[in-house]
Amino acid sequence: MATYKLIKLVGTSPRSLEDAIQSAVADASKSLRDLAWFEVVEQRGRVKDGVVAEFQVTLQVGFKVEAD
Repeated sequence: MATYKLIKLVGTSPRSLEDAIQSAVADASKSLRDLAWFEVVEQRGRVKDGVVAEFQVTLQVGFKVEAD
């Protein structure tokens, strides 16, 4: 049995949604232990001068709560 906490993250990338996801998970794993899963809850981007300038993705990330 385990308990998990959910947090919301927003990852960005000038290249792709996949890179935005990878970036958000990699950065979160630097300060959170036991990341277990993620769920993409929103995808969007930024347009500049008529072209896609940035991909943005909102994730819910679950990690295991440590019991004392």
